[in-house]
Amino acid sequence: MTSDDTTAPGGTTAAPGGTTAAPGGPAAPGLIPAPRTLTRGAPGAEPFRLDAATVLDAAPGTEGVARLLRATVGAATGAPLADGTGSTGGPGASRVVLALDEALAPEAYGLVVDADAVRITGGTPAGLLHGAQTFRQLLGPDAFRRAPLAPGRVWEVPAVEIADEPRFGWRGMLLDVCRHFLPKDDVLRYLDLLSAHKLNVFHFHLNDDQGWRVEIKRHPRLTEVGAWRSRTRYGHRDSDLWDETPYGGYYTQDDIREIVAYAAERHIRVVPEIDIPGHAQAAIAAYPELGNTDVVDTAALTVWDSWGVSPNVLAPTENTLRFYEGVLEEILELFPAETSPFVHIGGDECPKDQWKQSPLAQARIAELGLKDEEELQSWFIRHFDTWLSARGRRLIGWDEILEGGLAEGAAVSSWRGYAGGIAAAEAGHDVVMCPEQQVYLDHRQDGGPDEPMPIGYVRTLEDVYRFEPVPPGLSEEAVRHILGTQANVWTEVMQNRARVDYQVFPRLAAFAEVAWSALPAPADRDFTGFAARMTDHYARLDALGVDYRRPGGPLPWQRRPGVLGRPIEGAPPVV
Repeated sequence: MTSDDTTAPGGTTAAPGGTTAAPGGPAAPGLIPAPRTLTRGAPGAEPFRLDAATVLDAAPGTEGVARLLRATVGAATGAPLADGTGSTGGPGASRVVLALDEALAPEAYGLVVDADAVRITGGTPAGLLHGAQTFRQLLGPDAFRRAPLAPGRVWEVPAVEIADEPRFGWRGMLLDVCRHFLPKDDVLRYLDLLSAHKLNVFHFHLNDDQGWRVEIKRHPRLTEVGAWRSRTRYGHRDSDLWDETPYGGYYTQDDIREIVAYAAERHIRVVPEIDIPGHAQAAIAAYPELGNTDVVDTAALTVWDSWGVSPNVLAPTENTLRFYEGVLEEILELFPAETSPFVHIGGDECPKDQWKQSPLAQARIAELGLKDEEELQSWFIRHFDTWLSARGRRLIGWDEILEGGLAEGAAVSSWRGYAGGIAAAEAGHDVVMCPEQQVYLDHRQDGGPDEPMPIGYVRTLEDVYRFEPVPPGLSEEAVRHILGTQANVWTEVMQNRARVDYQVFPRLAAFAEVAWSALPAPADRDFTGFAARMTDHYARLDALGVDYRRPGGPLPWQRRPGVLGRPIEGAPPVV
């Protein structure tokens, strides 16, 4: 294809003579995340036109992407995208052609648009789907609606050639459904939103002190009791406001199977999290024998109705081990290895006070020849690392699992800054970078007084765009252990889908570009160009019904006046 400009890595458009234009300007479509290379058609090149006569030519192995194209682009445009495989279609019919090419990297794709056809090629069906999402963006914001606004409309896509692939293999988002529960349909909707942003990991936080959210058939009280709390604090844990309505919910095993299958169709891996040995009060409320009964009246415990870190942790007994092995046996059946090779076991924020006071825990430390309570926590982690490895899975946990010695084969989610991830990577362990100071999307987006229930540090859209997942100074070998990066969404102050949307978007779009695109160093990133491309992307979010934070601040109904948050002034260094 002839061209008048080419987009370089990171999405910067290089025009003839070497000048550059910001992505999202007149020389480039507002694609997010930015592709590796983009070549525009020659001046005057005819665009591709999609209409009711357009056919879909799906080569073997591409049938799943073809189904999704018909369900999304077909629904939005009203074009049936009839099967055109092996035929020429009707007179003058345009074509969308899907094919696989093993020469491409697994998640890489190529997209070529001319007047006759859109040709999308992927290294695997996952790469092909990424290309299909780019095609959907090129069609315009209305392609993200569920029905056509103007039946019979002819849709145009400019002549363009794109070659693209992701920087990282792990591009994830954690969703906490324990503090506030999201119904199954809302979870499915978020999987669609992840796919639209080329994210490929869904970290599913399924139990905590405030609720147990997955049906375990051999332990029915986990959901009969552990999924429900009597009331909920409204705002931060220092707030004196309460919603006295009993609160809860959980996913049946069939719900989970549906979620996993839905994610797999979109080539998203699901990482289930079952917290051990802390964040366990909901489980202990359901089965008091799991707690430290020699120092606490665990029979009197209820599912926690507030926020923070509960002191009630699991007892280091054989009964506890067998109980959670039973839980995990059902989890492994619900989350097959093909789509969920990793199982997250938490391991974070486990207070040791009860173990220090417990004669049983102290006897266990002596029996096992451990030095202290930190090593007792490590014993828990090592046990389940071995147990999962024997079943063909990999354990991943928060960076506290480094304390007391890291289990062999375990991977680390580095949340307390970069330090844990650096230590783990240099020691030869795989790492997912998700530092609280940068990519915790529950943190407030602005320092103004209108932010609803403000939490943590101010992290603007630009702050997220300048996040760098690979810490400076890592050895070449350690860099190879950075699997990728993840944004985390903790829902203490997010009561419903609209509040989750507000906290997550538009910052997840910036995060998606950081995770996907070959961006320059943070200080050299073209945020002005990204912000310009976001003009197009806001229209896509509108079409998708996302209740995002507007650039000018929260809309009146997005504010929560008078409800305490936990704002933190200043930003500590990210270490």
